[in-house]
Amino acid sequence: MRPSINLFLSSLTLAVSGLSFIMPAAAESVSKTFTLNSPDLKDGKFGMDFVFNSFGCNGKNLSPALEWSNPPAGTKSFALMMHDKDAPTGSGFWHWTIYNIPVSATSLEQSNGNSIDKLPKPAIAGLNDMAGTNPEVQQSYVGPCPPEGHGSHRYTITLFALDVADMHAASGIPATATPSLHGFALNYAMGKHVLGKAQLTATFERR
Repeated sequence: MRPSINLFLSSLTLAVSGLSFIMPAAAESVSKTFTLNSPDLKDGKFGMDFVFNSFGCNGKNLSPALEWSNPPAGTKSFALMMHDKDAPTGSGFWHWTIYNIPVSATSLEQSNGNSIDKLPKPAIAGLNDMAGTNPEVQQSYVGPCPPEGHGSHRYTITLFALDVADMHAASGIPATATPSLHGFALNYAMGKHVLGKAQLTATFERR
């Protein structure tokens, strides 16, 4: 019994004498969360500056500013997708996609999504669900514009952290592929290449 008692007493003494050192170490070991925020969507709703300017909607169609922090270790690029799961299409509606955002980027300023030239190189403006219409619209931000009286729609913006600089080279899909195919690659097919994702959801209702 004596060895067990001695071991216990030694452990207790070490724990008490080193208590001041244990707490900081434990605090430092807590991992920080990969987060995505928007100073333009603080109340969780889209204002008219960010609503589409066609199909009966009269917004300014500016892409909202986005900010992110604490990407997972090993991140080499980001991909951004904005989806309306409540759109009456049977598959939702893709409003905004950007791929191969460099790891050095920590934000997108307001209206960056309205022009390919405003994106941080070598980012690629992907297609949205307006593909086949105006070339300037199909590869830029398309703001909320749900059917009138259809209720509040939820728009989820997802930022994926990848361990590759070029998701198209890694996945084998072309940059001109549909948002749904990109979504399949990012949510499933690319597997461990996706290190994490951060999301925010904001709403808009057209009355």
